[in-house]
This record gives sequence, structure tokens and C-alpha cells, in this order.
Amino acid sequence: MNLDRLEQLEVTFNQLSEFLIDQLNNAEHLSLELSSEQTQFIRFNNAKVRQTGLVTDGNIKLSFIANQRTVFMMFPFTGDLTTDQQNGLESLNYLRQDILQVPEDPHLVLPENKGTTREVYRGDLLVPEIAVKTLLPEVQNLDMTGIYTAGQVIRGNANSEGQNHWFATDSFCLDYSLIAPSEKAVKGILSGRNWDEQQYQTQIKSSQNQLLALNKSPKQIQPGGYRTYFAPAATADLLGMLSWGAISEASLRQGGSALMKLKEGKTLSPKLNLQENFSLGSVPKFNELGEISPDILPLITEGNLINTLVNSRTATEYKITANGANSSESLRSPELGKGTLSSEDIFNTLGTGLYLSNLHYLNWSDRTGGRITGMTRYACFWVENGEIVAPIKDLRFDDSLYRFWGENLEALTDFQEFIPETNTYERREIGGSLVPGMLVNDFQFTL
Repeated sequence: MNLDRLEQLEVTFNQLSEFLIDQLNNAEHLSLELSSEQTQFIRFNNAKVRQTGLVTDGNIKLSFIANQRTVFMMFPFTGDLTTDQQNGLESLNYLRQDILQVPEDPHLVLPENKGTTREVYRGDLLVPEIAVKTLLPEVQNLDMTGIYTAGQVIRGNANSEGQNHWFATDSFCLDYSLIAPSEKAVKGILSGRNWDEQQYQTQIKSSQNQLLALNKSPKQIQPGGYRTYFAPAATADLLGMLSWGAISEASLRQGGSALMKLKEGKTLSPKLNLQENFSLGSVPKFNELGEISPDILPLITEGNLINTLVNSRTATEYKITANGANSSESLRSPELGKGTLSSEDIFNTLGTGLYLSNLHYLNWSDRTGGRITGMTRYACFWVENGEIVAPIKDLRFDDSLYRFWGENLEALTDFQEFIPETNTYERREIGGSLVPGMLVNDFQFTL
């Protein structure tokens, strides 16, 4: 991590915040959110470099509040104080005019001073000049497609009440697929703060072993219920659905949550334990308003719903206490607890059934009933007597979380994997899910 650059950006952000806050009139409030990154990216196709470069980017979101109204806009954060002050002042003056056009907000949340925090996580990343030479040798004889991103990501927050937060982390992510002659693929993700050459080599060899199994003739699976193992990446896909109208307190209050039955007293499997774990340091503890989440926030404990995610807007509307949730009341640093199933025993314990590496196209088929539908994807196999027999043709599933995380949850693995966020649409995302694999009885496939 380039500490000189990082420290300079932090100084510039603080000076810019002070400058803009000094421009406020009485009864005006302002908050600033910074997103910045310095990223190396390399796109691969057929184990060749197709695109590469370095991205240095940043933007600031200004939220301006006055007269029970709020408006916001974004402008580039260059790191040059003079330029950023000029852009910030122009944006502030524009917002003063724009706010006259919007209606009052009955649930407006005013900025508060939640204190000052500073978290900086240093890593040991590949030097950009040697990244290609390090990555390609292991996949030279493979049809490998993917993207490698690595570098520094920064988040900052400040407001007119004196609050100030700073978060910076080094991280890398290699998101790749190995493609078989059958055009089926094995997907893999490797991420972290510290590059580990041995870990990379081990993962590629594991993916190659799955790739060999994909060369067998695929098996057509008939609709019905099957004993099913979900690898950690597939578990993370299911867990992510809780961020879409489930674990949100607002969704529960409005009657549309997939966890309504838990609120009414139903329980899931006692093996299921879910928490937000910000001590992992993969994302900032502060949200858009600069509110600090607890290091650990239990959500589901031994199958019982203990907490939901509550942001300040929901808390204001329903006169309850917020717990640092973001504006969408979605999971930011979830951890699903481990079980007792060892990696060596997965196939023998599964016996005969399905091994699912990944899922995609997930959606609610009946949200208030907790039913999720989606498709299998990439390296998914039919297993008999603890041995892989054949890859499967893609299947659609439709089952309720009250079943697969309830009475049909047989086991969770005794290991967890960190499944990172890989989106790069507007910026390089950070964070991810720490999850085990899971074994489920009678999981329902519809076609």
C-alpha cells in the first residue's frame, strides 16, 4: 500500500470537507461520502491477456439538507485540493437551488456526530509489473477466462456535525472460469489481502480436477427432490437473497419479508447461525450516514431470528432503535456459522445426490413464503455412492428457505470460504460473505 499517496488523499478529503462545511448557512446540513480506488485490472480470454491497465478513480457524494428536504449529487475526487474545492463549491451551490424543487421528507434523518474512526488494512499484493508473469504459467494449457483486479480501495465519510471516518484496504480478486471442450465451465474465485502463490496453484489444480469430470457425458436429472450439497459459493448465492426483502426491518414492517414466519415464532434449524461480522475488516463499519455498526451483530442464532437490519430512516418511521444498517438494509459483512462436516467426508456423506458448485438467476418465487428459484451453473455433478458419476444438465430449483435452512438442513461444513463481491460496474466493490458448504435433504428441482 502506498502510504504516502493514501495519507495525502486523507488530508485532502479532510481539508475539502472542512472547506465545504464552512460554506454552510444556518439550518443547512451537509454530509460527504468518498469512494476511491487505485486498481490494476487484467482481463483474460483463452489464457491470454485481452485487456489490462491501471485505474485511478474517485468520487464524492454530497448530501445537502435544509428545510426538511434533502438532495444529493456526485462529483469527481481528484486529490488536487484546489480542483476539488472548486467542484465541491459548484455542486453545493447547485444543490441549494435544486432543493427548492423537492417536497418535504417526513422521515428525514439529520446528520449526527457518531465520532471518528480510522481503519487501514495493509496487504501484500502482486507488484503490477509481475502480475501477468505470475498468473499465466499455471493456466497456459487451459482455456481460462476471467478478470484479475488488485489494489487499494478507500471509503470516507464526514458531515457538518463534526463526524469523520476513514477506511482503506488493499485487496485482490481473481474471478475466473476454466472451460471444457464440452463448453461447460468450472468457476473459481481467489481473493484476499495477501497473495499466496501456493494457494493459487492449489486452487487451479482443484479446478482442473473438476474440469476433467466435466468431459463425461452429462446426465439428465428428472424433476423432484434430491439430496444436495452446496459448495460455499452456492451457499453464498442463497444467503445473498436475504438482502432482497428478507432481513430488512422495513420489509418486515411492511409485510413483504421472506422472514415473516420467523417474526411470528417459526424457527429454522438449530444448526443455522448468521451474523454481521465487521471485525473481518472487509468493509467499513460505517454506513452512508457515518453510523457505526457493532463489530458483531447476531441475526439468526440457532435458527431463531434475533435481530433484523435497521437503518435510521426505518428507526425514525417506526420509532425503534437503529443498528447501523445501510440505506437498503442489506447484508454487508455476513458470516454463516460453521458445522461439523469435514471436507474429506463431503462426498461419502452426500452418498447419492447432487453436488452444486454455483447457482445463478436467483429470485423469489414466493417471497412471503420464503421460496427461492434459480438455476444450477458451472461445475455441478451427479454423485452415486460418494463418487462423481457425471456432470448434469442445468436444472431449475424452487424451494423454501424454511425447508433447506429448516428441517432439511443436515450439515454445514467445518470450514468456511470468503466469497468476495466481484461487481465492477461503477467501482470495484469490496466485502463479501464468509460461508461454509451445506448438505440438504430433499432439495426441490422443478425442471
